Amino acid sequence: MKIIPSAFFLSAGLSSALLCQAAETVTIATVNNSDMIRMQRLSKTFEQLHPDVKLNWVVLEENVLRQRLTTDIATQGGQFDVLTIGTYETPLWGAKHWLEPMKDLPASYDLADIFPSVRQGLSVNDTLYALPFYGESTITYFRTDLFKDAGLIMPEHPTWTQLGEFAGKLHQPDKEQYGMCLRGKAGWGENMALLTTMSNAFGARWFNEQWQPQLNEPEWTAAANFYVNTLKQYGPPGVSSNGFNETLALFNSGKCAIWVDASVAGSFITDTTQSKVADKVGFVAAPTQVTDKGSSWLYAWSLAIPATSKHKEAAKAFVTWATSKEYIQLVAEKDGITNVPPGTRMSTYSDAYLQAAPFAGVTLKMMQNADPAHPSVQPVPYVGIQYVTIPEFQAIGTSVGKLLSAALTGQMPVEQALASAQQATEREMKRAGYPK
Repeated sequence: MKIIPSAFFLSAGLSSALLCQAAETVTIATVNNSDMIRMQRLSKTFEQLHPDVKLNWVVLEENVLRQRLTTDIATQGGQFDVLTIGTYETPLWGAKHWLEPMKDLPASYDLADIFPSVRQGLSVNDTLYALPFYGESTITYFRTDLFKDAGLIMPEHPTWTQLGEFAGKLHQPDKEQYGMCLRGKAGWGENMALLTTMSNAFGARWFNEQWQPQLNEPEWTAAANFYVNTLKQYGPPGVSSNGFNETLALFNSGKCAIWVDASVAGSFITDTTQSKVADKVGFVAAPTQVTDKGSSWLYAWSLAIPATSKHKEAAKAFVTWATSKEYIQLVAEKDGITNVPPGTRMSTYSDAYLQAAPFAGVTLKMMQNADPAHPSVQPVPYVGIQYVTIPEFQAIGTSVGKLLSAALTGQMPVEQALASAQQATEREMKRAGYPK
């Protein structure tokens, strides 16, 4: 592959062997989140530096992406050269040798700069299988103007009960102002990500130490009833169709008084080009309840290379570029410092960034406090806060998510949904050979 010399890549320390290959197309599968749309736009810079590499983008809604990638990797279909996956899939697929190890990175990549918890979440036996594009935890967003007008004060560490009370006082549906906006779309990475952290805060756990499902325990019942009742009373219409992107759009349009979700939303909520309430938003910790154990998640959308890729060196050049310090600098130059990919590198959290991004300090604290090895106040046999890191969880989480979405729309009582969820999970775990 003929390469135009580039000071950028000389400084990045990428070897000529990495760059000199035959002309090729690298197919990238990614999620339709705003940070990834930005990556696609800015990737023209990468193509200018690599004129004989063409990037082919496949951008999909989150649930669809997960399904497509899981099917492709499990069947060794080889449709993609770069996968956008997270801290759930990476260790599972890496252990099966479905992913290329991320070895021999240039010294200038500065792997030690990546948050240790994120590196650990993307590794198997100290071998890294994906590079993190952005990291996130959970935080609480709220409308400072609405709180002030109502004479309310948001604590730095609210409980879910407090948020529910605030939502009741701020709910004015006749003005299209909804007290509480939360994810309702079914999916292990959609409504169940939020519901699992909520349930953790209520003292619940997915499985006991013998891998027996605990979905019919009082803690899950309390959390699920709070979730369903609060959204029925104070949520927006059609909430069962709302995932992360839909709820972000609602908040940015000024229709939500309170929203609990991924910390990555901070840069979009404070962006005046897309948010009507950019200067009217406060940021505090994720809500707790009976405990703060597992009340905020830890996740990193990351870029991995499947073992089936026929363009591994070119794919590695792209993945290294898109997760580098240089890419973060490019975003800062093009779109402003508050829009840089958060939650992956310690160097990102400079004084300049912390001062410019009002959400950055809370995000940093939440990510530092998140402990995937101890996600519940009760003992558990698994790792993972908003998910359980076993292959079966993708199907289990989605199945339970559908049942709780049905409870949200009034198709069945919460107790019936959880009873069905318990039975389905017991059946799936027995089929998979648990306890192990």
